[in-house]
Amino acid sequence: MSAASVGRREVRVIMTEDDPDADLLARFAAGERHAARALTDSLGPRAFGVALRMLGDGAEAEDVAQEAMMRLWRIAPDWRTGEAKVSTWLYRVTMNLCVDRQRRRRGGTASLDEVAEPPDPARSVPEQMQDRARVDALQAALDELPERQRQAVVLRHMEELSNPEIAGIMEISTEAVESLTARGKRALAAILAGRRDELGYQDG
Repeated sequence: MSAASVGRREVRVIMTEDDPDADLLARFAAGERHAARALTDSLGPRAFGVALRMLGDGAEAEDVAQEAMMRLWRIAPDWRTGEAKVSTWLYRVTMNLCVDRQRRRRGGTASLDEVAEPPDPARSVPEQMQDRARVDALQAALDELPERQRQAVVLRHMEELSNPEIAGIMEISTEAVESLTARGKRALAAILAGRRDELGYQDG
């Protein structure tokens, strides 16, 4: 196991092999500018996606993703290729940054204005409005979950990471991940149960 310093936190990551992102990071540290673009294209959307689901605000999520990538650039010269998975490190940093923001704004409510996915022009306006309502409802439900449950659910069911990967990011056991995810799913179902008709889920 290796660790990289992030601000005042120490972020621990799982040993791994065959990490294309680590190779790109090493090339960036060696001065290959195009490697930065490739890494941004690979990792930037992942950091943004997690931050958006954790914070429920597009502008804040963009800030967090940019800050996470900036921290990655700063530690690039000290990265030891083959010892750590870059995406695991980045997810962990992104989660920490989100938690910091949530604690700073504790007691406030998250804006959902920028959560909606891009509309599909092939769908009718009422269908697009219902899609938006579903996205907003899911985000609002996620915001009600305890912090650790929300993290586990986002990483497992939105980012589609494996339980061992999530365990590494959250620094808990795989069994704990399974428990958090199961409880989070049950809680989401309970929160959304009363809105099935409103959201167009009358069947099934």
